[in-house]
Amino acid sequence: MDLKTASAIRRLRLVSVPEGISWIILLVCTIIKYGVDKGFDAAPVMGPVHGTLFILYVLFWLDAWNRTKWSKGTAALYFAYSVIPGGGFILERRLNREAEDAVIAARAREEGTVNA
Repeated sequence: MDLKTASAIRRLRLVSVPEGISWIILLVCTIIKYGVDKGFDAAPVMGPVHGTLFILYVLFWLDAWNRTKWSKGTAALYFAYSVIPGGGFILERRLNREAEDAVIAARAREEGTVNA
């Protein structure tokens, strides 16, 4: 994996958790606003925060998809994580696992060529 691909995946990982948190907070604020306390309205604050993080998520997702050449199914799944409450946490863990697997594979290739 080249440096630009690794950077694209890292950016997506870094924005996925805050985007997931903001989605959940916005959902809770909306439920409180319409269900519990009619006077509480944090949506005008959280809406733009979440919107900005979502736009960053989509831009970083597109960049990562372009660089990694994910299949359409994988790319669609990774995009779907942005609209599922808590999906950002799942994506971050999955991308972290993929990055660790890539490092392990690269080390194994290095050791295989050195020992051969």
